Amino acid sequence: MSALTADPYAEVAPRGRFLLGLNPLAKLAAPVPAMVMLIFVRDLVTPVALIALSYAVIAVGARLTARLALLLALALPAGVVVVAFGMSVWTDAARVDQSVTVLSLGSWTLYGGAVAIGLATALRLGAIIALALIAGLTTTGPDLVRATVQQLRVPYRIGYTALAAFRFVPRFGHELDVIRQAHRVRGSHGGRGPFAALARWWGYIVPLLAGAIRHAERVALAMDSRAFGAYPDRTERHLVPWRARDTVFTAAFWAASLGILLVLFPWQL
Repeated sequence: MSALTADPYAEVAPRGRFLLGLNPLAKLAAPVPAMVMLIFVRDLVTPVALIALSYAVIAVGARLTARLALLLALALPAGVVVVAFGMSVWTDAARVDQSVTVLSLGSWTLYGGAVAIGLATALRLGAIIALALIAGLTTTGPDLVRATVQQLRVPYRIGYTALAAFRFVPRFGHELDVIRQAHRVRGSHGGRGPFAALARWWGYIVPLLAGAIRHAERVALAMDSRAFGAYPDRTERHLVPWRARDTVFTAAFWAASLGILLVLFPWQL
């Protein structure tokens, strides 16, 4: 098999990191039923179980550095605590004044019912974020665009225009660094303070816009010279196929989400 016809997905995914070799659409479709389910549940156990399921899939199927693993272990729980406290404080006390008093400061009282409502809301939001991380941590923008063009039949004129725009982002970062260095060399850094920073950013805008226009013009000329969009279909160099393992993963995740709902959700409520 030649280098041009080799399947890039067979080389990208290392052993034991199956998420990296899945089709991006499979990783997007698998959590959708669970996300929809979280809109309707109000208990605490179901979102916790979905967070645990998401973290287990990410831990087994993704390539995590120690720093990223530590961030996942601390950031989401911390966010849940902050959101739960905020929602608890803003909950109408008249709705929960029959529950246990958790904290009382003068005329203000925090009830157990408000804490339960805030925690349930925060856990649902945390579960949705955890489910989204399955695709977010293991999928690149170009692969997602290619998958939508190849599997969902999105017109390649739209898909690859979006891909070209996606490529603009790192280029803008590089050009911004060059502009900053040029300003420092010329001594036009503008001093310190918030107004000086605002003035510096204003000075960066015009060169960035000029660079963006030049780059867009070059991309448009290159696409026209290659007859981009002249034909209804195009030959793909990098294939992002939908394989049997994508179907198995999607079906298994759907089944696990349904199992969590059937077993843990308090249907008696």
